[in-house]
Amino acid sequence: MIAVAILRRRLRPGKTYDDFRKAWYHESGFGTPNRMLTALSVTDPREVIVIALTEASPENAARLLEADAAERGASSLDEVIEPAIERTFGILVAEDDFSAAGPVAYRPAAVGGAETDLGEVRKFLELGATLLAPYLGTPEGPAR
Repeated sequence: MIAVAILRRRLRPGKTYDDFRKAWYHESGFGTPNRMLTALSVTDPREVIVIALTEASPENAARLLEADAAERGASSLDEVIEPAIERTFGILVAEDDFSAAGPVAYRPAAVGGAETDLGEVRKFLELGATLLAPYLGTPEGPAR
């Protein structure tokens, strides 16, 4: 399954995206397929949005979280971003390509050409909720 993480951060006044990138850039990889997409908000150019797509399994999920926590511990973003971070996590259930002009036939949810098994997705959602609980804090707000 592909785990999805979306993080929204805001640059401190006077800091640039390049400052963020230098502090954020990972010094070691995850050892599993991973892509990170970074965008700047059109309504607030100080807002940085990172979307991570990572191949995860019950066997490697805890290791991936530990690797990311170690990376953040080694490269603090505190000098570059404001304290509040918005986070949301999920499991990728569909990839759709609407590039073609004209009508597009309906297709069942699929990732990488394989139809999505929503029963398996539910298991991964439960595992993710359990593993991420220490990082997300309480219902009142995320942990830093």
